[in-house]
Order: sequence, then structure tokens, then C-alpha cells
Amino acid sequence: MSGKLVLIDGHSILNRAFYGLPDLTNAEGIHTNAVYGFLNIMFKILEEEKPDYLTVAFDLKAPTFRHNMFEAYKGTRKPMPEELRQQVPLMKEMLLAMGVKLVELEGYEADDLLGTLAAKGEKEGMEVSVVSGDRDLLQLATDHVRIRIPKTKKTGTEIEDYYAKDVLEKYQVTPKEFIDVKALMGDTADNIPGVPGIGEKTAESLIVQYKSIENVHAHASEVKPPRAAANIVTYWEQAVMSKELATICVEAPLEYSFEEARLDGTASLYTQEAYILCKKLEFKNLLGRFTVDAGDQQVSLEYQIIDTAKDADAFFEKHKGQNYSFLFVSGSGKETAPENADGQMSLFAPAKKSPFEGVAIAFSKDEVCYLKCGEQLTGAYIIDRMKQNLSRRMISSDLKSALKIMEWEKEVLLHERERFFDTTVAAYLLNPLKGEYPFDDVAKDHLGILVPGKADFMKKDAKDEIGLACHDAYVSFLACEVLERELKEKEMDKLFFEIEMPLVFVLADMEQEGICIDTDALRAYGKELEASIGELEQKIYHEAGEKFNINSPKQLGVILFEKLELPNGKKTKTGYSTSADVLEKLAGEYPIVHDILEYRQLAKLKSTYADGLVQCVAEDRKIHTTFNQTITATGRLSSTEPNLQNIPIRIELGKKIRKVFHPMPGNVFVDSDYSQIELRVLAHMSGDENLIHAFLQKQDIHRTTASQVFNTPFEEVTDLQRRNAKAVNFGIVYGISAFGLSQDLNISKKEAAEYIEKYFATYPKIKIFLDKLVEDAKENGYIKTLFGRIRPIPELSSSNFMQRQFGERIAMNSPIQGTAADIIKIAMIRVHDRLLEEGYESRLILQVHDELLVETKESEKDKVIALLEEEMAGAVDLSVDMEVGTETGYDWYDAH
Repeated sequence: MSGKLVLIDGHSILNRAFYGLPDLTNAEGIHTNAVYGFLNIMFKILEEEKPDYLTVAFDLKAPTFRHNMFEAYKGTRKPMPEELRQQVPLMKEMLLAMGVKLVELEGYEADDLLGTLAAKGEKEGMEVSVVSGDRDLLQLATDHVRIRIPKTKKTGTEIEDYYAKDVLEKYQVTPKEFIDVKALMGDTADNIPGVPGIGEKTAESLIVQYKSIENVHAHASEVKPPRAAANIVTYWEQAVMSKELATICVEAPLEYSFEEARLDGTASLYTQEAYILCKKLEFKNLLGRFTVDAGDQQVSLEYQIIDTAKDADAFFEKHKGQNYSFLFVSGSGKETAPENADGQMSLFAPAKKSPFEGVAIAFSKDEVCYLKCGEQLTGAYIIDRMKQNLSRRMISSDLKSALKIMEWEKEVLLHERERFFDTTVAAYLLNPLKGEYPFDDVAKDHLGILVPGKADFMKKDAKDEIGLACHDAYVSFLACEVLERELKEKEMDKLFFEIEMPLVFVLADMEQEGICIDTDALRAYGKELEASIGELEQKIYHEAGEKFNINSPKQLGVILFEKLELPNGKKTKTGYSTSADVLEKLAGEYPIVHDILEYRQLAKLKSTYADGLVQCVAEDRKIHTTFNQTITATGRLSSTEPNLQNIPIRIELGKKIRKVFHPMPGNVFVDSDYSQIELRVLAHMSGDENLIHAFLQKQDIHRTTASQVFNTPFEEVTDLQRRNAKAVNFGIVYGISAFGLSQDLNISKKEAAEYIEKYFATYPKIKIFLDKLVEDAKENGYIKTLFGRIRPIPELSSSNFMQRQFGERIAMNSPIQGTAADIIKIAMIRVHDRLLEEGYESRLILQVHDELLVETKESEKDKVIALLEEEMAGAVDLSVDMEVGTETGYDWYDAH
């Protein structure tokens, strides 16, 4: 028998994948990162090897052949994290679904089975690859048995390969002698005790010289260093036991047939059962590998395509007044029909191309159609019929984009909003951790059905945008009622209908309005940055005493930590770390480091904004950013294409980018922002009388805190004390630790702990409030904002201490940050709606964290300022006032 055999160490690779990837969970809260990582490693191996046979070996919990007499050592093994333990049966289920041969044998570990099968395969004339993260298996390497050790890196999975010659080359010992090296040095992971005082280098050199532990023991009097010589005698029995523990059995009594492990090409792994499981586990990146679908377990949808106005009229008339869901298919569209179905000139004959190719509409689970733009059906005609057929409820998974396509009168929509339902926004509220909510996930998570997803419809060889849109509309129609019920059950229906849904309309309008940009000023700004970067570059070269690549972390590390001998250099395998957190600690004392950090900021400004914004200017000379409503777990909005919420404003040149944004002629910018909104929310939610009193008295809250914490009269507080108190105030909101505060303020951990202790003594109810948040989050698994927004915190149940600590910080911060996000959303809705309702020409165009920007008619300026401040201050009724600051200007820089 010949061929190629691949053997995989199940637990080892699963363990490596678990620690190599961040935690992943599906909608049901099942941890999946280890399974996902295992599959990716396995597929990589199989694509390289193209084996004839495949087997995965797992350990059993029962005492093993090699360890049953050494339970005292085994008992000290670190227990498997619960998040990983849960994935072991899931991994086996996935492999069985793929038809992969699994082996496990009571009394034997996986490496014994791998050793046995490797020996058997080699004896049968096969080329064998053993895949494991455990270097113990290097003892199995021969001329025909290759040991493959995956290493997970940021750039992907890399694999080290070892035949017998490779083991000898790297370790200077043969594979069999490698056992003796392990016997001397031990292995804490495998609980092989080894010989005290003998590390890896000493163990290797001894076996290179003496070939075995027996010879080392026989020549103990000659062994160097003396401590090793003494210990090899004193701990000889332990060394013998360690060798037995390290030796892999190659003759386990395993019933095994190679035919059961035969692989008819890697395509045979992509079974229907595996596809269904990948869908359930939300492994979307793997679905493209499958040529099958979920078969009978997947909904089979039938839909009709309508491409004439006559058929469209009949379809709409049949379902007049009914709920329906819809989704537009974007594209150039075709507008060629000058007449309606009666041969008369259409009132809706287009003046330009439609922004869409067609729209999928579902009136029920059995009646789904696709209205296709073409020779006899225009986009304008479709939209008019949809408007005429305005039903009790119109449902979409992407309502914001649809509103921009439909271009219905904004004033009309103000009074029709309750008719609309966005399934993506609803799904986001119910689980804000997912980050994306495709219709097939909504179907699986909320309807308990499987439908083909985007990957199924958008395959390279057969793209089906119509099928994709129809399935999306179908799922939205079915999911609406279920999602609404779930929102009510979780007491988030009011949040959905009164904040999130109205906000969809507000954001659609803001994106359409856009913000003007002066491209000439942008180019001039780019040149100014370029000049400043050049000056900094020369200054850094002068300070370094030579030219080098400032953008190369390796070269920069050598300059700073070797040539200039700066302190705190942390050397890694790739060189010294020059990350921002490392350099920021040195910037205050070393001008070159300060200049390097400024250089990085300016370079980012140049690439991201001076150069990047030019690519985003539309034909109307405006930038139309996209506001993301369903991304952040806290409820805050984000901005992309381009990101206008992340413009660095700590340095003057960063702020100056705002000068290129300006209003239309005859207009002015009015910019209002909340003052210390999160601290005010904290005061209200904690009920701390001292903090509430400070706000009600309109005191400088940071100076007040400094006065209390540093035992200094209010009027004698120094600027440094105020800055430190400000760091404590905002740090407390984010659940900062003494270590974190010490890093921020460059003080000792003890001093930082004293600051925090004094802070809580000053505001005692804040400590009680934050502790209660953590306690409730641990009990419930989530936190809530003042408006009922839920933020799950799975980190609190993690077996990892650092993850649990992170979860506690989330529990303390999310209710405050989330409530602040809800307040700004309420303010946005009120400002936007009043501007429309009262007939203003001014429009809300931007939101950046706690700031609202209105492009205002000069004649309306005073009224708009009053409107902004009134609606923002009155967005919520707290025990402290919501203070709002307003500026105006003819560019965004002057208005802020």
C-alpha cells in the first residue's frame, strides 16, 4: 500500500487555535474560535498535502497508558478553560459531519495513537505527516514521517516542518535522542518533572555529548556544570520516570483500517451536514468552499419576476393595504419607458437613470416578487406605486439606504415613520455584539430556519443578485413580528420605536445633505502637512545623528534603544517595540521621541485626510459620509467612507483639517456640543449628592475634584492638580485601575491608588454604584442603559482573569457611555425634526460624539442656536443640568 497519510493531533491543534484567535461566539452564545481555527489549519494542511488518508486523534479523560502510574504529576495539570472544553464535542461533531476518521482509545493519549498510526503508515510504504503543536512528537520524525507544527501569527498560520534530518539540524540530536532531552529538561505543560537545575540548553548539550540519560548518569562525575552532575545522581529515578513519560507509544492496540480513513479528494469533506453546521456556527468565510447547500433543512423560496407596469399594477392592487418588506438592488438602473401600461405618457417619466436595478418585495411568505427595471418598468414608476401602496407597515433590512433611493418628501415621512420597521436595527438591539446582521443570520437566530446566505448567491461563477434580494425581503417579512415580540420581552420596544427607528430617517437625511469641502484648501493643507513632516524629518535625523527610515520600527528601535540608549527598551523577536504606549512614556524627557510621535500624527493626517478625503468628494463637491447605526456595542454611532468622527484634534495641525469644511454660500455653521455629558450621566445614575451639588452649582468639576482629592482650597488648585483630577474623573467613568491611572499620569501605582481612594471618599455613592453595576452584570450577564439598551458582557464568565477584568470595566462604563449615546440620539431626532416641521432651510449635517453641526441659513442663525440649545439641553430630564456650548463660523474649525 502506498499513498499519503495526514494525522492530526486533535486536542493540540484545537488548543493552539483557541489561544491563537480571539474569542468568538455565535448568536446562541456558543464559543467557536477553537473550532474555526482548527478548520482553517486543517484546510491549509490538506490543500498543501492533498493526502489519500486523513485521521484525527483525540485524548480520552481516562488515565493514560504512560501516565497512569504518575497521577501525582498529572493531577497538577492546568484544567482546560471552560470555553475550550465546550468546543471539544463541537469539533468532533464537525469532523464527523465531514466524514473524517476519528480515533481515541481509553488508556492512551492522542500522541500514542499518532505514533502508532505513523509507524503503521510508514511500514505500509506511505508518506506520513503528523500535525501537532506538541514538540514531543518530534521523536516520531523519520525520513518518511514529517512532523508539522503550526504557528499562528498576525499574518496567518505558518507551519514548521521536521523530518529526522531537520530535528538533528535544529537541536543537534536525533529524534530518539530528543526523548532524552525532554527527560532532562522536563516539560511543565505535560507535567514531565525532568531534573532540577537542567534547562533546555544544558539538556541539549549533555545529550549531544552523551547520547542518552543513561550515559549522562554513567559519566556523572565528568558532567558540567557541577550542579547538573550532582542532580543527575540525586534525581536519577525522576529522570528515568521523565523519560518514560516523554516516550510516545508506537504499538497501541488500536483497531484501525486505512480504508476507513480514505479521503476521496478534499471536496468530499464539504458535505451537506458540515454546511449546515457551519451555517449554525456562523462560519461565513468557510461557506464559499461548499458546492452543496442545506438541502431539505433549508427553506426553498419561489419568487416571480415582474418587468411590466401592467403586471406591477396588478400585483400591488392584489395586495393593497397589506404589510410588505422590500429591498432595492443597487445599480445604474434602466429608464426607457416613456409610457405607462395604457399607452399614455407617464407622469413619472424619469429625467435621469434610476439608482437601482430593481426591488424585491414580499407580501407574504408565499408571495415574493422582484420588480425589475427595464423597457416597460421604470424605477420612478416602481417607487410611485410603492408610495401609493403605503401600507400599515413597510419592512426592510436596510431602510436607510432605501430612504435615500426613494427620495420621498421628508416632511411626509415625518408623519409616516411608524409604518416602517428595520429588521437589522431590531436584530442589533437584541444582540449588539455581532457587528453585522445578514438576513440568513436573522433567519437562523430569530426564526429558527436556514436560508442560503450572501455567499451562496454571490459565487464567482454564478452571481444571483435577484435571488439574494428576494430571500432578504422574505426573511424580513417573516422576522418583523418575531423581532418586535422579542424587543417587547426585553423591554426595548420603546427604545426601538422612539429612538432607533426615527434615527434611521435622520441619518438618511444627513447622509444625503453631506458637507461641503474646499478641495483647493485641502490641497493647500496637504502641502502644509508635507512641509511640516519634512521639517520634523530633518529635526529627527539631527537628533539621531544620522538618517534612517523613521517608518521602520526595526530601524527606529535600534536608533532609540541602542545608539541613543534610551531606557525601557523592550526587545522582541522582530526588534524593539516602538508602539505608541512605549514611546509616550519617554516623550516628556526625550525631545526626539516627542518629535517622532508628532511625525506619526502628521503622516497619518496626510495619508488619511489630506490625501484620503480627495477620493471621497462627490460630484456636488460635498462629502457624504456613512453613519453606522449597528456597529458599536454601546450604542454610539460611527462614521465611515470617510470617518469624520476620528479627526485628531489634539494638535493644531489636526484641528486645521476642519478648515476645509465649509457651508454653502449664504449659510453659516452652528456647532453645539454637550459639556461633560458622561460625568453628568454618572452623577444622575449614581445619585451621588456631592457630584450632583457640584454640577448644580455650576462649579469647575475638575477643579472641585482636585480640591477634594488633594486637600487643597478650591482657589489654590494648580493647573497640574486640575489635569490630574480630570484624568481621575474620566478614568473612573471608564473603570480605570490604579495601574492604568499610574500610566496615564506617570506616577506610582501606590500614588494612583491613593487618588482613586480619595476620589471615592469624596463621591462615596459612585463607588457603591459602580460595584453594583458589576454585581448585577455578573448575575444577569448584561447591563442596561437609562433607556433600556442592553449590552451583554460574556467576558465576565470567562476563565481568563484578564478577560473578566475587562468585563468588569465594560460593566462600569457601558451604562454611562450607552446612556450618553442615547441622549445624543434623542437630541439629533428633536433638532432634525423641528428644523423640518417649522420650515427652516437649515439642516443637521454631522454628529461627532457629543457634538451636532447644523448648516444654517444666516437669516436663521439666532433661531437655530436657540433651537439647538433648547433641544439638546431638554433631550433628557436628569438630576443635573445638561450644559450645551455653541459656536458659529464660516468653516468647521471656527465653529468648534
